[in-house]
Amino acid sequence: MSRDMSDVTPTAPEGRAARRPAASAGTFRMLLRSWRTRRHGHAPPEPAEPDTGGARPEGALWRMRTTVEDRPGSLAALCTALAGRQVDILSLQTHPLGAATVDEFLLRAPAGLAGADLSAAVTAAGGADTWIERADAHDLVDTPTRVLGLAARTALDAAELPLGLRRLLGRCTIRSLPAASPAGRPAGGGAPVEDSLGDTVMRLRAPDGGTIIVERPHLPFTPTEFARARALVELDTRLGPRLPPGRDVLTLAEGRDITVRRADTSDVPAAREMHARCSAQTLRMRYHGPVGDADRYLRHLLGPRFGRTLAAQTASGRIVGLGHLLWDGDETEVALIVEDAWQHRGIGGELLGRLVAMAVEAGCAHVYAVTQASNTGMVAAMRGLGLPLDYRMEEGTLVITAQLDAAPATPGRDPHPAGTTRDITVPAEHIGRP
Repeated sequence: MSRDMSDVTPTAPEGRAARRPAASAGTFRMLLRSWRTRRHGHAPPEPAEPDTGGARPEGALWRMRTTVEDRPGSLAALCTALAGRQVDILSLQTHPLGAATVDEFLLRAPAGLAGADLSAAVTAAGGADTWIERADAHDLVDTPTRVLGLAARTALDAAELPLGLRRLLGRCTIRSLPAASPAGRPAGGGAPVEDSLGDTVMRLRAPDGGTIIVERPHLPFTPTEFARARALVELDTRLGPRLPPGRDVLTLAEGRDITVRRADTSDVPAAREMHARCSAQTLRMRYHGPVGDADRYLRHLLGPRFGRTLAAQTASGRIVGLGHLLWDGDETEVALIVEDAWQHRGIGGELLGRLVAMAVEAGCAHVYAVTQASNTGMVAAMRGLGLPLDYRMEEGTLVITAQLDAAPATPGRDPHPAGTTRDITVPAEHIGRP
């Protein structure tokens, strides 16, 4: 029953330190702090009737969780109270907690029954710590089917683990702490991580030896949810590093072929070689600080716990461009770098389009790019998406946010199937894009 309980974007690690050197950290913190004041927190929305445009729906779906004493008749009292309000119980899960039991319901209630009234009826019947929010048709999928689907996605792609945990546990914050800092120093004192559950926080040993911290302040985790999360992480650990198969072969305007594929930490050496071929200006535009620090962050950027990476490579296997989709708290960042000799050919735009398609498939509401106001190439690439954009600028730092609810890509479908060959035509107004 625990699915992604909101429309906020999937979360994962705190990777900003791995992306932005300290030289400009103050500017970025100041800008992003003001930018994020417009964002919602993690508290569940107050129960409210949906806007139906004047049409009266036949009924409303609710997800409800309440705690009752573990004694005969307690569940029957809840069911009787719900039946008295003409509420239909579509599914039920129980989470034993010793002297108490957490009961989780999927309900269909009359359209005129408010969430507060439903909660009051349950409380009067013996329920405590009741939590309720609106549900949708996706909740009608039974829990074993949904969990098996998450396991299958995780088995195919190591980068799916943070998203799988989010869909398994609902509205929560997921942070990935590496076993070592970008500089190679042990993190967290170097002590082994032990799985633990502490009410609203669970800690899990990551497959790479680091720590996955999951927090859900508004709703305590149950031992059942903890066991499910541990099982998903254990599956990921046993399967080891892996990437989904498939790649696109793209034909550039001058007739040369470029392959776009997923990348991971095994590509760090080739990415470092690409850095060595990039000018200082290109590295500075991408990493916003001392260019000598760029190589230090590649292992984090290419790690599946921090997001997904696409590589553009030549027929000889040389990487000439990287595109990153980075989980950043409740936000999702996109970032690009294309080595100088391959710029102005539309490669950055192709990478960005695929990153946006992956963000849509992952359920992200928006993505943002942090760049410099002078980086006309990145600005042009974002504009080339054809999506609504929001610009915020301060002291030469520009944050461009694209709203994905207007994205032309179909969720769950790659707009450019693997193995296809396409011609890239670069419009004149996009010359200068990465």
